[in-house]
Amino acid sequence: MVLHPLLGVDEVLAVEPYLGRVGEVFRAFREQDSGCASYGVRLLDGARWFVKEAVTDRARRSLARGWAFHRAVRHPAIVPQVHRIAVPGGGWAVVMPWREGEVLYHPTGSGPRDRTSPGSPMARFRALPMAHVLRAFDRILDAHLAVEAAGHVAVDFYDGAVLYDFAREATHLVDLDEYRPGPFVLDEERLPGSRRFMAPEEFVRGAVIDVRTTVFTLGRTARLLLDAGDEERAWRGTPAQQTVIVRATRVDPADRFENVHDFARAWRAAGPPGPA
Repeated sequence: MVLHPLLGVDEVLAVEPYLGRVGEVFRAFREQDSGCASYGVRLLDGARWFVKEAVTDRARRSLARGWAFHRAVRHPAIVPQVHRIAVPGGGWAVVMPWREGEVLYHPTGSGPRDRTSPGSPMARFRALPMAHVLRAFDRILDAHLAVEAAGHVAVDFYDGAVLYDFAREATHLVDLDEYRPGPFVLDEERLPGSRRFMAPEEFVRGAVIDVRTTVFTLGRTARLLLDAGDEERAWRGTPAQQTVIVRATRVDPADRFENVHDFARAWRAAGPPGPA
């Protein structure tokens, strides 16, 4: 097998100039609130890759955690990290296969963006037939069954981690770098993430973060993806599905589903809604 230039690098490199030498940088994402700069690169043989470089100390720690996560967890929906490139300053850039699609929410360092404008990915996603939305959420749910089976918990999952290919109706998960083995005790004031998706315990130093925390996040994901708007006043699912979400997102972790498997079983038993 011929090794691609991105997969055979073993010296310290300035990433963006190197990518320009071995191929064409056809996309660049430099204003990310994650502290990373990312590039889509097309090599001379036509293969396309996504390269993400940490440019802050916090992002470097996150990428190191993400590398460990991707060694432990594999699922067809989760875009894998397949190689690392050493960069100046002691950090890394990670290499992933390019996937077509748009993240449902694209945060930038300049501040929040609108999820509700008609042309936004989230608004277009919510306008899809319910069968498409349910298939996308089921893919997210199935990926988190693999996360749970590997002994990991979700941290910092939100709509910006969902890459949706509207043409192919395909769902991919990206930027899961904060996922980690669990359970663990929170040793800081809060975990990173979007408040709309986070469980109450993620804001409490000394709290236990475990699979029930992941259940909460998945419940919030279902609630927000299956709504026609952003104010949670236009639920498109069934009453039975809403009942499952209410249990999944209770304040006390002991009152939620015990694990992702139980949540998934209840969600799938609740059944799809009728035509919308």
